[in-house]
Amino acid sequence: MSTVVAQPSTNTEAVTHLLPRKLVHAQPLFHGPIFRRAARQSLRKLNPFTLARDPVMFVVEVGAGITTILAVRDAIRHASDIRFSLQIALWLWFTVLFANFAEAMAEARGKAQADTLRKAKTDTVAKRILAGAKIEMIPASRLRAGDIVLCEAGDTIPGDGEVIEGIATVDESVITGESAPVIRESGGDRSAVTGGTRVLSDRIKIKITSNPGETFLDRMIALVEGAERQKTPNEIALNILISGLTLIFLVAVVTLQPFSVYAVTSAGGGRCHGSRCWSRCLSA
Repeated sequence: MSTVVAQPSTNTEAVTHLLPRKLVHAQPLFHGPIFRRAARQSLRKLNPFTLARDPVMFVVEVGAGITTILAVRDAIRHASDIRFSLQIALWLWFTVLFANFAEAMAEARGKAQADTLRKAKTDTVAKRILAGAKIEMIPASRLRAGDIVLCEAGDTIPGDGEVIEGIATVDESVITGESAPVIRESGGDRSAVTGGTRVLSDRIKIKITSNPGETFLDRMIALVEGAERQKTPNEIALNILISGLTLIFLVAVVTLQPFSVYAVTSAGGGRCHGSRCWSRCLSA
């Protein structure tokens, strides 16, 4: 099969309109699918067994639950004013949900990036060159090291490889984040291409150098899915400080009632016992 190699285009506008919109414009912070996934995940994180990993938020959730129960009890008993307890319960639940949503948003953006990379990998169709210059259309997942593929303008490069014939401009923004296209040609140090990138002009023949599961895109997906963000020293110090303050707050709250009982009994000159005494202690 004869191949005519054209010179790469230098028209910037002709190259720019070939770029996918999602690569030209970064996704907004509150992207619809990401926002919905984070909202669902933040509700799942209300599970006490899941939230127990964060002692501070776990204490806030327990406090929100107790305050809600007290507000419902006051409403059933037709208390004169339940607005204060209801307001405290709403603020506590809002705090827990906001913390869960912020964490879920970060996780959702990472999963969305992995899904985008995986979709770009599975949807790619390769033009494998067979003996006799015949071209076979196959999924990129069936390519093996040593296969020769043809990529023309607008095609997605199906796998990692080296250009063995031709010259073309390639959009590598999926990998590098750089929107400006680069030139890839046979021979020299500009012959390597990466699967998932896109040919913007001309045509090239590529020799695949990696098997499925060993490509750069596969490694990137594995890194995105398995990545765990490491906390900075400032975050670790702040978590220790907040945990200590939370412990002090719990000790202060738990000892309020015994101290109030002691204060009432000391003022009354006797021991406090019975329901009447407890009512007097609480009213004091």
